[in-house]
Amino acid sequence: MIDTTRTSRALLSWAGIAPLAAVAGLVLLLATGQPTWLVVATIPLMIVAVLAAVEHAEAIGHRLGEPFGSILLALSVTLIEVGLIVSIMSGGGGDANTLARDTVFAAVMICSNGIVGLSLIVGALGAGEEGITEFNAEGCRAELATLVTLVALCLVLPSYTQTVPGPELTSFQLGFVSVAALGLWVLFVVTQTYRHRAFFLDVGTQDVHELHPSSRNPSLVVSIGLLVLSLVGVIGLAKVQSKLIEQGVEAAGLPHGVVGVTIAMIVLLPEAVTAVRAARRGAQQTSLNLAYGSAIATTGLTIPVLAILSPWLAASLYLGLEPRFVVLFALTVVVSILTVTPGRATRLQGGVHLAILMAWLAVVVSP
Repeated sequence: MIDTTRTSRALLSWAGIAPLAAVAGLVLLLATGQPTWLVVATIPLMIVAVLAAVEHAEAIGHRLGEPFGSILLALSVTLIEVGLIVSIMSGGGGDANTLARDTVFAAVMICSNGIVGLSLIVGALGAGEEGITEFNAEGCRAELATLVTLVALCLVLPSYTQTVPGPELTSFQLGFVSVAALGLWVLFVVTQTYRHRAFFLDVGTQDVHELHPSSRNPSLVVSIGLLVLSLVGVIGLAKVQSKLIEQGVEAAGLPHGVVGVTIAMIVLLPEAVTAVRAARRGAQQTSLNLAYGSAIATTGLTIPVLAILSPWLAASLYLGLEPRFVVLFALTVVVSILTVTPGRATRLQGGVHLAILMAWLAVVVSP
């Protein structure tokens, strides 16, 4: 039976009202021609919708158990991120050619350095006098290997192919890369949820096959619905506000790549907050699942979808990274291997990852 009391309470709470308000604000913007004053006025709605998305994602994760909650949030955000990229690229323009590359790589750097770094620092601070946070090394190594391969195939290789000049792939090359990326993502999800699920559970978790009893509660459907509404509201408002972002970037004389970085930050904000909160309560592996899983989903799903839609996009699909970003990605790979291999980390490892993130942001702003 449906628990109408719990459902009503969820819908009438701030986390239930915020998604509806964000979607209503988006509809109002679209109906009124998006005046600047109204776009600015909807910024608080977007922020509250982000917090609501975090609340519902944690509720879903609690009911489904890990790693299913992390996968659901990563998949939801990635699919809507694809829609945002496609909608902007459909307008065409020279700057739109590299938007997909900039946004996907920004997501990779934010996840693998920003979210990982913050999570490790928060986890170490909450680990008592020793200041050492523990996680499942087997799961993290699998996540890192998958992510590195995806980025190398989708974003690094296009800069070194010779058939087509520039950071672009031929139709055959793009098709191969897309199939390989999608296949790797599917294989990773199967590994994470079925055969080797224990690798991706927090240290100390005992029963790896037990489904959380509350997963049958009808309020799970309500939580998923409100999560989707929250994400739609956030991404929809972010798309409308992206015009202001582009104008601000141009007015400040910054490179157009800053637009992709800003989009990635907005899209990943719910996952970042969820990951940090997980680390604070001692669920370090859950926070790392969110970070690496989001980067894997973003790369493994965005590129294949854009490859399918590329004939109908007004802009070309430039995927190859510039040399300076390849260097920073290589540094990220080396440091990440050293971080995850022991299965335990201190605040130092978190600080190193944040330093790489800051270096990447500096290079984006000042090439």
